[in-house]
Amino acid sequence: MAKAKKSKAKKPGKKKAIKRAAAKSRKRPAKAKKPAPRKAKKAAPVKARKAATKKKQIVGEGNYAAAKAFDKDQTNFVKRNKAKIPEMGKEAEQALEGREGPSLIAAEQEAMSRSMID
Repeated sequence: MAKAKKSKAKKPGKKKAIKRAAAKSRKRPAKAKKPAPRKAKKAAPVKARKAATKKKQIVGEGNYAAAKAFDKDQTNFVKRNKAKIPEMGKEAEQALEGREGPSLIAAEQEAMSRSMID
């Protein structure tokens, strides 16, 4: 019987085997999954929708939150100092007529020149 000849093709070297193994072990990016179908939302009650809208519209043709805080502070000041307000007014009038008058008027004019009110 004749013996079969062995092929003389080269066997892959160690380096090539390592490269192949490394290439197989690399993670491939996962396929993008389809998003789950969205469920229809129930309409919120009218009051809840208005409240959500108001929260979003804090700043528009002015800063509503700042205006509200200012009004609240002014109201609280008047409540705390109701009895002292006439006295405070007289003190301010005396300060304008006294030595401080010209500097107070100059400060007022400077502040008015910076304001946007005509």
